[in-house]
Amino acid sequence: MIGYVTLGANDLERARTFYDAVLAPLGGKRMFANERLQFYTGPNGGMFAVGAPYDGEKATAGNGSMFGMPAASREVVDQVHAAAIAAGAKCEGEPGLRTDTFYGAYFRDPDGNKLCVFKMG
Repeated sequence: MIGYVTLGANDLERARTFYDAVLAPLGGKRMFANERLQFYTGPNGGMFAVGAPYDGEKATAGNGSMFGMPAASREVVDQVHAAAIAAGAKCEGEPGLRTDTFYGAYFRDPDGNKLCVFKMG
């Protein structure tokens, strides 16, 4: 249902370095880029972008906003969370079961955007 998501970043090079590490275990790879944005694509066809806001103002994290990224296994959830923390993320919830069928981990990127990586089932 979602084709792509864009998260704001105040330092594009820092964001690229961060998301290169975080998205790699999910099969994410860089694709289109320009002076303001970096897009990534993954094996499921969805796209993820990070970059400076179009209006030229400072990027800020949305209060109550969160982006969820599906993983192939619980082990990949663990790998992504570890990569995020190693790359400078703030932990918002260690990997673990949240319901009988939802295994997830939560973190904030260097710009404060909240993300979840999860495995259903």
